[in-house]
Amino acid sequence: MSSSVITANHDVAVHGADHEHHDDGSKTLLGFWIYLMSDCLIFSALFASFAVLCNATAGGPTSKELFELPYVLGETMLLLFSSFTFGLAMLNMYAGKRNRVIGWLFITFLFGAGFIAMEVHEFAHLIHEGAGPDRSAFLSSYFALVGTHGLHVSAGLIWIVVMMHMVGKFGLNDAVQRRLSCLSLFWHFLDVVWICVFSIVYLRGVL
Repeated sequence: MSSSVITANHDVAVHGADHEHHDDGSKTLLGFWIYLMSDCLIFSALFASFAVLCNATAGGPTSKELFELPYVLGETMLLLFSSFTFGLAMLNMYAGKRNRVIGWLFITFLFGAGFIAMEVHEFAHLIHEGAGPDRSAFLSSYFALVGTHGLHVSAGLIWIVVMMHMVGKFGLNDAVQRRLSCLSLFWHFLDVVWICVFSIVYLRGVL
């Protein structure tokens, strides 16, 4: 009788552990979606601030005088290509091809790093021309919005490096796949935000 009770308790414990493990994965994805929603609120506030202050140049240079659309288009293409290569990394993750996942993540990192390098060069050029964030409310809102996006991309690049290491060391187990899925959501989210930045800040400002 006691043996049956022990066996039953053991089965309950095992099933409970499995259920808890499943819940951990679900809670991770749910928590990350909540984080993305909070990020949406942050960028919404920054976009709203820019919309209000975009004409407050205080007699300084305007967006038409500062922004070079072909240069920004180059930045945009780098980030869009990085989104495509990340998608290829995810397809290879589902196919269980670890080395290809690492390879496509590395290419994604290169595109993202190129984007950040171009953005830093753009900021340095503007500051050198006397159009820093302290020049006008328009430029303050511009640097805040674009700079916040750049910080997110930089964090994403660090995350990519970490995931390359994890894939190489642990393979494509459930935990690694779940973290890659979160990173994929984050990276594509940044692409969507940048399309909004390109359309509202640069394209609208120049045209």
